[in-house]
Amino acid sequence: MDVIKTKSDVLGSAASALCVLHCVATPFLFVAQSCSASATACCSSGPMWWSAIDYVFIAVTFLAVYFSARNTSKDWMKYALYAIWVILTLLIVNEKASLVPLPEILKYISAFSLVGLHLYNRKYCQCATQSCCATA
Repeated sequence: MDVIKTKSDVLGSAASALCVLHCVATPFLFVAQSCSASATACCSSGPMWWSAIDYVFIAVTFLAVYFSARNTSKDWMKYALYAIWVILTLLIVNEKASLVPLPEILKYISAFSLVGLHLYNRKYCQCATQSCCATA
């Protein structure tokens, strides 16, 4: 848990980037699977564990956002991290539940935004001393 606390921005940017790769790779993997299996195979019927990875990304990125928000020196960064995480989570849940048809690009934009915020926070918003950071 100490690694998450001290390297939350690295973890958050890595997890968000892996989330993007997961989203990009999914259609290609299951199109290849359907072409190699049979003509009746459907590319939307991927394995359950592959679909569950989305929820793992949500959990890991939440931990990274939580600890990054606690240790940032900028108040606006806290709100930005949580806002983008909520948007990304809602987009993923919406896609899983098929509630509202939204363009896929929205997920990519929010995931890349989360990567960017973590990288910016790591470079420009770190506390020089423990007294400058929020402890709540």
